[in-house]
Amino acid sequence: MAELTSKPLDPSTWPDFARLVEDHRGVWGGCWCMGFHPDGLKGKTAEQNRADKHERVMAGQTHAALVFDGDDCVGWCQYGPTAELTRIKHRKEYEKELTVLPDWRITCFFVANKRRRQGIAAAALAGALRQIEQAGGGTVESYPEDTTYRKTSGSFLHNGTLTMFEREGFTRSRQIGKHAWVVTRTLS
Repeated sequence: MAELTSKPLDPSTWPDFARLVEDHRGVWGGCWCMGFHPDGLKGKTAEQNRADKHERVMAGQTHAALVFDGDDCVGWCQYGPTAELTRIKHRKEYEKELTVLPDWRITCFFVANKRRRQGIAAAALAGALRQIEQAGGGTVESYPEDTTYRKTSGSFLHNGTLTMFEREGFTRSRQIGKHAWVVTRTLS
């Protein structure tokens, strides 16, 4: 296994991203990592989601840290400014104690089926944080799951795990679901 590296999702890496998504049947039934964008998924086909994601990538209106093992894209972490990623899970609970929106959100991870539990998500998170720092930093927020004392399939951990975020210096702000937490970190 080569050393894992990360690159931003942009027009030059679109083919790598698209190949990984296509190899996994559009990811979660054709999402194409569009579920957290303002337009969401409702009523859209996988083909429409692909076209919308492609358009966003070409226009520089979406962000992700892609993880590569050599030349192969094996996963990613989607992040972006709050206005870019308006849709989140547990929104009702989230808004109850909301005082100020973060500058950035980390909304989802995807790791190739055969590469799970190999540190890909952690590499994607580290890559996203580097890219956010390069873009000027600010308050970063995410909504991972606490998997302490329970087994959870990696295929359902699209927001990552609480322990992974805490290893990267995030702190718990508040719980917003049975197992979901708001975590934050400020980058300069």
